[in-house]
Amino acid sequence: MLEVAGLGEVEERAYRLLVRAGEADLTGLAEELDLTREAAAAALASMEGMGLVREVAGGAGGAGRRFAPVAPEIALGPRLVRQQETIDWARQAVDQLAEEYRASLRRSDADRLIEVLPSRAALREQVRHLQDSAREEVMYFCRAGHVVMPSTDNTEELEALGRGVAYRVIYERALLEEPGMVANVAFGIKLGEQARAVRFLPVRMMIADRSTALLPLVQYAGRTTEPTAALVRGSSLLEALIALFEAQWERATPIRFLEDGQVTDSAPGCPLDADELYLLSLLVAGVPEKSIASQLGLSLRTVQRRVYHLMRLAGAQTRMQLAWHAARERWL
Repeated sequence: MLEVAGLGEVEERAYRLLVRAGEADLTGLAEELDLTREAAAAALASMEGMGLVREVAGGAGGAGRRFAPVAPEIALGPRLVRQQETIDWARQAVDQLAEEYRASLRRSDADRLIEVLPSRAALREQVRHLQDSAREEVMYFCRAGHVVMPSTDNTEELEALGRGVAYRVIYERALLEEPGMVANVAFGIKLGEQARAVRFLPVRMMIADRSTALLPLVQYAGRTTEPTAALVRGSSLLEALIALFEAQWERATPIRFLEDGQVTDSAPGCPLDADELYLLSLLVAGVPEKSIASQLGLSLRTVQRRVYHLMRLAGAQTRMQLAWHAARERWL
């Protein structure tokens, strides 16, 4: 069991005996372990060289020498740490070799670069797997009209957020107008999701840990056909998809919703509370007032009154001026 610390079978038995007995001489050690005196002496010499035992002060020379064990955490702890470091270095080398091996296979076999998913079930399984296996970040393009499942059914995101995976999600404006989506986005933001919105997204897409992307190959034609998607692994194509996401992220409008009036990424002295900030972010994202009212369970008149209040705070005459003022003052 202790061979990982450099002990042979005889040394381990001898060390365990000394730990139990406290100390022993050569003769007693040989008898207890059923060894010859020469084998016992060789084991003691080896253990002494490794710093596992020490000679007891006052012991007589020759056969009368007595030995005691060095405390295991002192004798074996540093050895195990060094062994673990060696294993970690070896594991890193294996991971690097494995990645080089996969890269070589991808260069020679396109099927390993792009895997085609021919059914809704296969696509749903990959959506689940990529989020469950993500360790650092998931990037999402969310378009209107679900293919595999509604956004409200994506429980894997909630679990991933709970274990510290970062989510950056860009929502298509039309999706935010679908029933229940505003509340669903707000819930995700409360859990740590970073959300932004744009008028139009070119494609549905998920990228996990910048190592794998999932996106459709052809336009989805409704429930009468099965969706066809591609799983894209490390390659120049994947780098292009990451760049596409980052470009859309830069031009998208942030959606913010924070509790207790706490506002981040805003200028000091921002006059808006959490509800007002959320309403403003939806307006700037282009969500119509009627959709906002419906999803928040408010009357259209109430939403319009709150928008007018925001315009008065900004000194704006139009909604365009309100958006310009919010950008200049870094309210969003």
